Amino acid sequence: MSTVIQSEMSDPKNEQKTDGEEGKPDLRYAWYVLAVLTGMYMFSFVDRQILSLLVPSIKRDLGVSDTQIGFLQGLSFALFYTLMGLPLGRMADSCNRRNLIAASIAVWSFFTALCAATKSYFTLFMARVGVGVGEAGLSPAAYSLIADYFPKRLIGTAISIFYFGLYLGSSLALLVGGMTVDALAKTPTVTLPILGTIASWRVTFLIVGLPGLIFALLAFTIREPRRRNLLLAADGKAAKTSFKEAFIQMGLRWQSVVGISAGMIFQATNTYVIIAWAPTYFLRVHGWTAGQAGKALAVIMIAFACTGMYLGGFLSDRWQKRGFADGPIKVAIISAVGIFLFLTPATLVSDVRWTLVLMAIGMLLLSLPMGVSVASLQLIFPNQVRGQVAALFLFCLNLGGQTMGPGVPGLLNDYWFHDENMIGASMALTIGVASFLMLLVFLATLRPYRIHYQMMENGNTQSS
Repeated sequence: MSTVIQSEMSDPKNEQKTDGEEGKPDLRYAWYVLAVLTGMYMFSFVDRQILSLLVPSIKRDLGVSDTQIGFLQGLSFALFYTLMGLPLGRMADSCNRRNLIAASIAVWSFFTALCAATKSYFTLFMARVGVGVGEAGLSPAAYSLIADYFPKRLIGTAISIFYFGLYLGSSLALLVGGMTVDALAKTPTVTLPILGTIASWRVTFLIVGLPGLIFALLAFTIREPRRRNLLLAADGKAAKTSFKEAFIQMGLRWQSVVGISAGMIFQATNTYVIIAWAPTYFLRVHGWTAGQAGKALAVIMIAFACTGMYLGGFLSDRWQKRGFADGPIKVAIISAVGIFLFLTPATLVSDVRWTLVLMAIGMLLLSLPMGVSVASLQLIFPNQVRGQVAALFLFCLNLGGQTMGPGVPGLLNDYWFHDENMIGASMALTIGVASFLMLLVFLATLRPYRIHYQMMENGNTQSS
């Protein structure tokens, strides 16, 4: 038996208004919610990326290879982040999203701090798994909240601003990590209550992990908004969607889901190549200190990558207002070309000044589609499945991008070049191939996305 389920679209007359918990339109409060969520996302990346500046210390103390470091930065986090993302995405579609976010922050902060007490590669790996499990609850719930708080005309810009947290958090991790490593360089061990005497580099995990409780409490200042754009059952009431119904809805739009997810896997690969290995590149190839590398990369990420994310959201929203439904996909195509032209050669040139120039331009272009890719999926799906779609997207993004980005350069160094000082060539080879594949995938996604965007506009979603 076939049941038609229509999408409840927002009243165009009220599209610029956002409904709070009591139904009162308040776009100003929506911007506050966005600021809080962005701060949380930033904090998650501080915890996630702090390890990139501790590579020399970890290799020395635990006796591990570049390949193992790559797994520690990528696979340990991504494996359970992706596996837990699907059920947590389901919770974001049916439970209180604010409470889910608060609990997630508490979990990942605890495991980040726990990294300071680990005694072996295995226990450090497992603690990083715990960080991934905790962080898996933030993004699906945040995307869903943003889509309910903001009118459709601003969703691309809003999610792009949310994505500022990635580079703001990574920058803060580089600054805090770099300064801490430099400050403790002459102090090999530190004695602390409970933990006793530990290697000084482990203190960094405590510095970035323990403040998480503040952000967990901050989550309770967010009101749970009324859910909009709901699927309606035959009786006109909001439908309760099962996993089966969610996958039926994804199946109706599979070309867009697969295209956007696959394209962003390759984009994320490039992102995590830079985040995971750029500090090590500057240390090994140019002889910089951790503090110098951290400051330079932080400036590039804040000034150029954040600008690129805002510019991507602005372009996408502007094009869609003018009737170009495929605006987000066009932004991703521009990004892929720019990554190949500027970011690929950045770690191959001998003059570090040219490296910084190429990396700055490349990071601006790399970041263009990060927010709009998420927004593009939110715009073509009804409310009850957005969290699950976001979780599936993140499942692909992190299992692919966050595994390949840190992992492939380490593998190339150990098994292709057999030289840790060839990290620049390993990074360039990974980025060049990934950006070319990203371009091909997004070119193939242009036409299907136009169809699926119009399908949601017309509200002709069906389930069987």
